[in-house]
Amino acid sequence: MSTISITKLYDLLSAKVGKETAENLTNFIENKIDHELESKTKHLATKEDLAMSTIATKEDIARLALTTKEDLAQGLGKLDTKISETKSELMRWMFIFWASQLVAIFGFILLFIRK
Repeated sequence: MSTISITKLYDLLSAKVGKETAENLTNFIENKIDHELESKTKHLATKEDLAMSTIATKEDIARLALTTKEDLAQGLGKLDTKISETKSELMRWMFIFWASQLVAIFGFILLFIRK
């Protein structure tokens, strides 16, 4: 895409539509370009903005790391407690199953001995 200067555009338009219309049209185009450029540069971040956001980000990461470690330690403590409870409950049920199996086996043995 080739570019064309405002002066060249004015010269081309003035031959076709007249000097006054060409001048008004090129002024309109210049104003529109300036307005668009200003509106887009308002949203750009400056070096100071970027530096402040970097500092805030480092502080946020440090705070998050501390919070995460504390949460992780607390979560591991809860997990350890839950594992201990589950282990003791599992051993209790294993003993109940083992004892009932012994009673059933002795019952069958006594049943066969009596006959």
